[in-house]
Amino acid sequence: MTKKRNVSHIQRKLIPAYIFLTIVSLISVFPLFWMITAATNNTVDVARGKIWFGDQAAANFQKLLQNQNLWGSLGNSFLYSTVTTLACLLICSLAGYGFELYHDKAKDRLFSILLLAMMVPQVATLIPLFKMVSRLRLLNTVWAFLLPSVSTPFMIMMFRQNSRNFPVDVLEAARIDGEGEFKIFFKIYLPIMKSTYAAAAVITFMNSWNAYLWPKVVMNNNRAQTMPMLIANLAGGYTVDYGMLMMGVLFCSMPTIIIFFILQKQFAEGITGSVK
Repeated sequence: MTKKRNVSHIQRKLIPAYIFLTIVSLISVFPLFWMITAATNNTVDVARGKIWFGDQAAANFQKLLQNQNLWGSLGNSFLYSTVTTLACLLICSLAGYGFELYHDKAKDRLFSILLLAMMVPQVATLIPLFKMVSRLRLLNTVWAFLLPSVSTPFMIMMFRQNSRNFPVDVLEAARIDGEGEFKIFFKIYLPIMKSTYAAAAVITFMNSWNAYLWPKVVMNNNRAQTMPMLIANLAGGYTVDYGMLMMGVLFCSMPTIIIFFILQKQFAEGITGSVK
């Protein structure tokens, strides 16, 4: 009886915490809910603040197709983000693997310099990067989008930090068995660090998908525009059709939401440095 009373007393104490968390969760989810409902209403209803579903979803979708190259922009965003993510995972994981598992003073100094690059804002490097891409004649290509993002100090640091949990005994045993370094990396390191790869993939894909400033600078052709650029076009007119705009925002948001929900468990494990 005493134990039951203690349990019920603890549960009563937790009620305010549950209420607070429920309220915060509803507040956090509300913008997503409003985005979905606004995509089904017309401009007048959205401007009035209507927060329930309407019957204009098909009309907004048709107007979006007529005014913007929706499928082309989606395809460009998927192409740019997927290629950037795969290249970034490969290069940054190799760099993090090398920095952590092959220590020497020179590499440690180089890594310290690399971390300093995290303090440089993107705007400060915008003009030099544009001149480099322009001289290489890479404007309006996937390479212009890819090259500045293919290796980032944050991702290298993330892989290096998580590599500290990598079982070094397995690495030494593989070397004793005569395995090469690349074979060890792809057949042993990569499967063990899959949670870190999942977390890095989510972060990189979301950053690439939501990128606006750099693609806007190097993608001068409308056929090369991405989804954030399409949204900016919808919001930049003299009169804004909010129903059509929110339908575009919905299409822009859904891929990243789906990917995050699919990889959320691995994302949490990778962020906390778990290794399996």
